[in-house]
Amino acid sequence: MKAIIPTEIIEKRILLIHGQKVMLSPHLAELYGVEHRALMQAVRRNKDRFPQDFSFQLTADEWIILKSHFVTSSWGGIRKLPYAFTEQGVAMLSSVLRSKRAVQVNIEIMRAFVKLREILATHKDLARKLEDLEKKYDLQFKVVFEAIRQLMQPPQKPKRQIGFQIREPKAKYTIHHRVNK
Repeated sequence: MKAIIPTEIIEKRILLIHGQKVMLSPHLAELYGVEHRALMQAVRRNKDRFPQDFSFQLTADEWIILKSHFVTSSWGGIRKLPYAFTEQGVAMLSSVLRSKRAVQVNIEIMRAFVKLREILATHKDLARKLEDLEKKYDLQFKVVFEAIRQLMQPPQKPKRQIGFQIREPKAKYTIHHRVNK
């Protein structure tokens, strides 16, 4: 069965805020195919299902910082600060929205969260195994382990040079020795 929303789209919407993987209410409303105000109305009507560790409202500073990371806003004009929903909060949303699409979207979101957890666990496991090997072998392999550790880091974007550079061919200077006769 084909997914209603590709996992890649969902993965891009999972953010790390307050040390937790969360999804923002405008993104969720878009994925569920409902208006943001309708989503938040359903949440407000079921406050007891969304404790602080399931959802929390962003501060004005957090929202400004997040908006600055997105060049164009596709979220529309929301008047109140958005909410962030943890994995458990997202799971709870399907029970308050009660639509077939909400259930299908939730299944895909849960799969995306699981996939991210597996990737993180694999990365941590690899780092732990590397440390164990490093302890086991002596200093002659330190360079190899350091190179592997650098390869595990995400690539850094090269800095663009600002301004002009003039490239001229280097002058060839020759030294003539005078011979006294």
